[in-house]
Amino acid sequence: MVLPAALPEILTGLRIAIGFGWTTLVAAGMVVATAVLGQMVLNASSFLRTDVVVMGIALIGLIAWLFDLGMRLLERRLVLWKRRI
Repeated sequence: MVLPAALPEILTGLRIAIGFGWTTLVAAGMVVATAVLGQMVLNASSFLRTDVVVMGIALIGLIAWLFDLGMRLLERRLVLWKRRI
């Protein structure tokens, strides 16, 4: 009985955690890694490759949006009783 009542808040927490996790992963990739999306954007900005920077930022945003969309779809399937406004 407790889990179904807490499920909307649990999924909201997971949704926020995925957002923070993705942001942290991109930031860590800018600082430490050599072959990830964040590092590609950072290197491209050093060489004034605006097209690569814009495309990298758009790709980072698209991936984040897909994570959020997936979590919202999961919530819609699991929490049938939650009222939608």
